Amino acid sequence: MRYSVVAALATAAVVGAGTVAAAAPQTPLVSDPAAYVDPLVGTGRGGSSVGEINNFPGPAAPFGMMQFSPDTDGSYAGYQYHSDKIRGFSLDHASVGCNAFGDVPILPVTGDVGANPWDRVERFTHDGEQAEPGYYAVTFPDSGVRTELTATTRTGMAAFAFPAGQNAQVLVKGGASLAGNSAAGLRITGDREVSGQATTGHFCGKPNKYTVYYDIAFDRPFTAHGTWDGKTVQPGSDQADAPKAGAYLTFGDAGVVHAKVSMSYVDVQGAKKNMAPGWDFAAMREHTKDAWRDALGRIRVAGKDSAQLKTFYTALYHGLMHPNTFNDADGRYLGFDNRIRTLPPGRSQYANFSDWDTYRSLAPLHGMLFPKEASDMAQSLTNDAVQGGWWPRWPMANGYTGQMTGDSSVALLSSLYAFGARDFDVKTALKYLVKGATSVDETPGAYQERRGIADYLARGYLPNNDASRGDHARVGASITLEWAIDDFAIAQFAGAIGERGVARDFAKRGQNWQHLFNPATGYLQPRGQDGRFPDGPAYQPPAPGTFGQDGFDEGNAAQYTWLVPQDTAGLVTAMGGPAAVSARLDTFFQKLNVGPNEPYMWAGNEPDFGVPWLYNHVGQPWKTQEVVRRIATTLFSATPDGEPGNDDLGAQSSWYVWAALGLYPPTPGTPDLTVHSPLFERAVLTLPGGRTLDIRAPGASTTTQYVHGLALNGHRWDRTSLPQSLARDGGRLDFALSAQPDRNWAATTQPPSYRDGEEPFVGSAANQVTVEPGGSGTVAVNGQRLGGHPRSLTVSTSAPAGITVSGPRSVRLDSRTGGGKTELTVTAAAGTPAGYYEVPVTLRGAGHSVSSSAIVVVAPKGSLAGAFGNAGISDDGDGGSANFDGAGNSYSRKALADAGLAPGSTGHAAGTTFVWPAAPSGRPDNAVPSGQKLDLGGTPAGRLLFVGSATNGDHRATAAVAFTDGTTATADLSFGDWVLPGGKTEPVFGNTLVARAAYRNQPGGQGSGASVYATSPLEIPAGKKIATVTLPVDPDLHVFALGLG
Repeated sequence: MRYSVVAALATAAVVGAGTVAAAAPQTPLVSDPAAYVDPLVGTGRGGSSVGEINNFPGPAAPFGMMQFSPDTDGSYAGYQYHSDKIRGFSLDHASVGCNAFGDVPILPVTGDVGANPWDRVERFTHDGEQAEPGYYAVTFPDSGVRTELTATTRTGMAAFAFPAGQNAQVLVKGGASLAGNSAAGLRITGDREVSGQATTGHFCGKPNKYTVYYDIAFDRPFTAHGTWDGKTVQPGSDQADAPKAGAYLTFGDAGVVHAKVSMSYVDVQGAKKNMAPGWDFAAMREHTKDAWRDALGRIRVAGKDSAQLKTFYTALYHGLMHPNTFNDADGRYLGFDNRIRTLPPGRSQYANFSDWDTYRSLAPLHGMLFPKEASDMAQSLTNDAVQGGWWPRWPMANGYTGQMTGDSSVALLSSLYAFGARDFDVKTALKYLVKGATSVDETPGAYQERRGIADYLARGYLPNNDASRGDHARVGASITLEWAIDDFAIAQFAGAIGERGVARDFAKRGQNWQHLFNPATGYLQPRGQDGRFPDGPAYQPPAPGTFGQDGFDEGNAAQYTWLVPQDTAGLVTAMGGPAAVSARLDTFFQKLNVGPNEPYMWAGNEPDFGVPWLYNHVGQPWKTQEVVRRIATTLFSATPDGEPGNDDLGAQSSWYVWAALGLYPPTPGTPDLTVHSPLFERAVLTLPGGRTLDIRAPGASTTTQYVHGLALNGHRWDRTSLPQSLARDGGRLDFALSAQPDRNWAATTQPPSYRDGEEPFVGSAANQVTVEPGGSGTVAVNGQRLGGHPRSLTVSTSAPAGITVSGPRSVRLDSRTGGGKTELTVTAAAGTPAGYYEVPVTLRGAGHSVSSSAIVVVAPKGSLAGAFGNAGISDDGDGGSANFDGAGNSYSRKALADAGLAPGSTGHAAGTTFVWPAAPSGRPDNAVPSGQKLDLGGTPAGRLLFVGSATNGDHRATAAVAFTDGTTATADLSFGDWVLPGGKTEPVFGNTLVARAAYRNQPGGQGSGASVYATSPLEIPAGKKIATVTLPVDPDLHVFALGLG
């Protein structure tokens, strides 16, 4: 672009504020970006929580169908740098988090094929291992075989160099996909060709499947061959059909054997037509490297640190691997309806969208730099929806997986559009986005785009119940937050294409995050089926062996509380303002890559990607610059272990690309860009139509991380956000950097937030209070100003008979933080029957109201109900509301009622009578013995026993009984395991079976039956009255009731 002398002088004045000398010689832009790519970067381990980064070193073309790469033994995604055995060189790969791809490994060996060739591996070392764009090579030290690989979009070529005098063999493991195979078959044709197919799938346990077809040609004849079925080897056989089908090909003393392999998802004929012509290995290698030079050259940077250049261009390389070409060279592809489709000329069909991971930072990169390919990606998703009936989540090949939470390919499409993808059927895309956001297929076993959507629409959030269960736990909060982002993205997309009504409706839904904000804790939290927030603090350390906190997918409340990229300003308001948020961010960034169970930053997982830029919203952009640089320079490096976690099809890598450029796309569905500090002295991004985005930062280095000035197109720009037009039209940015922070630069500005649809305030009441008859307790009521301006909120209650509520009837909201709290006094009249009472509480202000309620447990002092601390009974469909055994299992309320134990019912056991608890769903209903003293007040009885059970095996214990006359006795409090007493089904320890529920609730559905027992009764001498019962200490015993007779 033209750059006037006046503009240049203005820029010089701005950037002169930094410490960089303007006269310093400029570092040139790299001339060959591909030379800085090391495909071995990110093939090792990235952290203790998710150890595998899962990038692969083998050759592939940008967005190619084939990734011809080695698979190491035991790696679920293909290659692990720290392994020492290779099982073969397979056709397709991705940096996924579950077993996937790795189809049709091909392994060169010497000598006899052995009795179990399907299990054969070869030892390798990194001595002589080479990897670059379009090329990979490795030597097996035991056999001496040297393998070289190259690949185009749909074809791979291998050069196997066998030692002289050795019997050369090539094993084709047709049924050896990394996720296993449900079917596989191959045919040997003549003496130079093998073709076949392999069916696999079940990604992360999902029901998807796909079939890959392949054709392998050799440049010389094999002299012998055979097949196997995974059980026996058949010499001379020409075909095999079995899940572990394979073949061996013998070449004798062959020297170098070249093999070409092509693939298709349509049929073998498609694979044959996809095969690149000729046998010129060097030419194919150079052709693919040229493709990478062109693709990587969309961003040219200038820097002096070769390791940083290598880290940057390898990250960009990984970001351009996926999604993958899915159509054959003739335009045919297999649709989501399993019909063969044909694309219009010039179009491509793409597959494998890791959308939950990639919508945040990779989709904007694709849309901005590769609008043609991004348009085809958007049209591919639209084609999938038209053919399958629903918008796809994490589509793999031509099937739905529904993996991860949210509806994230919605946000992915919206971001592709926002950053430049325009050439697709936007009206049809919107039709299916709206369909999936308003309805769901309830057919048993059907793909469900948004399971529970009716509940979400009715409540404004998805309850944390069985409908919100993910791979690891219930994830209702995560789903709600992701759906709110997705709905916001629909609004932005709809508005951009002129559908204003849809945009208005979905913009309001984009604010559903506010329904999860708990003003009592200052966190976003899940809400149960009963609408309540969890008891206790918002962040609670997950139990050992779990992967995240209940309600959150791969994370916890401290990590997910920041996930409101569409309305960060609203979140800051809700959290008490900039000062409060800044302090919390300071604590959050004390650790940078902790995994899902600690309350700090997890840079290795996508939900936290955007958190460093929140400082830009609270007047401390210098801290954004500092944290981004810490992450980029301490957690990323040009080494095999050089990423903080799973790369997730380029998601992690794309984060680094933005971090190094000094820009970040913070808001899905918009072309917004926010700034930090560039790592390189210059970066030039090539945009469509010959436009460029030229980013200049003289003197940029690892230590000059702070911005002291910024100019946009020659004009001073003291803001941390850039015009939306920049991603489309390009321009020039001139940064002035320093090693010392400038606490004033851009401190009075904030990036855009989208606040339409915010409610005036949010509120909550404490879940439960326990009071004695004639006694009182307090219930805290909290309010927090959000989108309105109320100074106070009125409080109204409606108490049931026997309960009165007194105290202040307003909540004053602090003028600075917007928060406020009052405490109501709840009193139970003397003589109020023991039990559970619900007190509705309503907050009103600014024409808005928030309703909740508090449960009042009326329990005499020292009663068993007052000692209840565990929820062991759940409603069907909401099994996670109780956790009886510490593993998420619980009794079914319905199954117990069917067995005779309905809530509040009277039961009989061993000559005693007891009352079964009537606790509301999710409320404590049993006592875990920890030395509590129960006051029976001189109850006359001839027998005493306990009704309950044990978890995690059988447990023996006794309770101490004291009588009013000062004497004591010991009562048995031993229970058999609630599921398998004594490892069987019959009661143990003299227990009496009270009820046998036909099933129990467990994570993921119903489990086998469960029992409730009565202990062997204590016979009480005539005339004695029970004063107290002191329980033992045993965390695996559970008492639901006392039986007296």
